[in-house]
Amino acid sequence: PCPLPLQMLWLLVLTLPCLGGSVPVTSDPGPGTELVGIIRGHDAAEGKWPWQVGLWVINPINSKWRLYCGGSLIHPQWVLTAAHCIPGRNPETWHIKVQLGRLRPSYNDSVKVARIIRHPKYSLENEAKGGADVALLKLEAPVQPSNLVRWIRLPPASSAFPPGTRCWVTGWGDIAFKEPLPPPKNLQEVEVPIVEDEICWWQYGSLIKDDMLCAGSEGRGTCYGDSGGPLVCKWRDSWVQVGVVSWGNDFCFANFPGVYARVKYFLPWILGHIHSSP
Repeated sequence: PCPLPLQMLWLLVLTLPCLGGSVPVTSDPGPGTELVGIIRGHDAAEGKWPWQVGLWVINPINSKWRLYCGGSLIHPQWVLTAAHCIPGRNPETWHIKVQLGRLRPSYNDSVKVARIIRHPKYSLENEAKGGADVALLKLEAPVQPSNLVRWIRLPPASSAFPPGTRCWVTGWGDIAFKEPLPPPKNLQEVEVPIVEDEICWWQYGSLIKDDMLCAGSEGRGTCYGDSGGPLVCKWRDSWVQVGVVSWGNDFCFANFPGVYARVKYFLPWILGHIHSSP
């Protein structure tokens, strides 16, 4: 017998004989699930990722706020996040607030949202796995840049990030399957490589679409708790946002990469809204 707690499974090499083939994770990863956070990361330093934001969502039943997702500041007045982070069919702006410039969850000084724009091709029925898992939030007022708050560049159309490119993902999500980030819940960071499209398709099958990319390595990547956060890579000595945390393997198994919305794919849509907004 293998007396291993379930939350440790993500650390195992799948060929370990003690699994006895009883966990068929290699042949069928399942449909995957959304809301992902950081595995095998470590505490981020203050001001290192100044574009990281937290999305606080209100529970309409008990009127309590909770940190529901991550996001990124991409403009003084605009936040990029995952479409599945936006609750409800007809979301209300007062249901969401945005936390800026904080390493730990903090609702008190969060800012109000003026507009919510989910991508028109996002499907509420298929959720993240259906693709187009991006949304924009317009803040009520532009934010002032500081050492702790700054927007991230979007990737130039000419940019390319080949497999193996070392990038970083950040968030407040679970650190393992069914294992929440412990207090004081400091923002986590982890370095992940871009994964070849063919490998990603081989592991997840036809769920992988042109508007998605994969990143992650053995024992490092994403799990439940912080969709919408940024995957950032260096391009000509500047940080740019390459992906939006979207979905992944149901049990956060270590050999399955995280799946991200491919920011470059959505550039025309993002820039169209930012530049045309009154």
